[in-house]
Amino acid sequence: MAVAVITGAGQGLGRADALRLAQDGFEVMCLDRNLDAARETAGMCGGTAFRCDVTDRDEVMAVADRIGECFALINNAGIWNFPSILEVTEEQLQSVIEVNIKGIVWCCQAFVPKMRAGGGGSIVNMSSGAAWTNSPNIGIYPATKAAVESLTRTLALELGAANIRTNAIGPGLIVSDGTAANFEGGRAAERAKGVPMGRVGAPADIADVVSFLCSDDSRYVNGQVIYVDGGITAGTMAR
Repeated sequence: MAVAVITGAGQGLGRADALRLAQDGFEVMCLDRNLDAARETAGMCGGTAFRCDVTDRDEVMAVADRIGECFALINNAGIWNFPSILEVTEEQLQSVIEVNIKGIVWCCQAFVPKMRAGGGGSIVNMSSGAAWTNSPNIGIYPATKAAVESLTRTLALELGAANIRTNAIGPGLIVSDGTAANFEGGRAAERAKGVPMGRVGAPADIADVVSFLCSDDSRYVNGQVIYVDGGITAGTMAR
């Protein structure tokens, strides 16, 4: 049974990814800095939970050693805060960079050798539609997600010869544990008016594409960013 490692698996998109990949037959390793949440997800998908802070390189390496083999790595862990660029504090800036960028680097350093030893694999990095569309007053978050896309292309070039594919997914307006407050009341319907498909998304919409990128159906897909957003990065609808 192939092993899939998912960071930030304790809730939201990470949990949906874990459930879908378990359904696909993967042995799922659920990593989260909240061990109780990771255990809850693991219990739902028959996986194994690990406490892991992706900003701590030594901790990531130690978890990778415990897991051993790995075919799929889903770099899902991410955070955001939205002060404007002129108001962001050093602590706020550093925290988003540490998780969203460094976390991917440390996880790839830890798990890619396991993939190489197994003959190949698939890395899926979580970007965001914000990396493409951009908006004022949401701080450094879009810049970190643009960096994720650059890292994805670089990894695709560096690892392709080892039969390791690296791709990214850019979610659009997705209602999850972390974003639910943004869609309360009638705000989901209002925000959906700007989406060409006329609805906001769900974690399962992302998990289905993760499933594709971890399957043999995507065996020749490498270095790509797939926006799963109902078409919003193509342009918002006129009102």
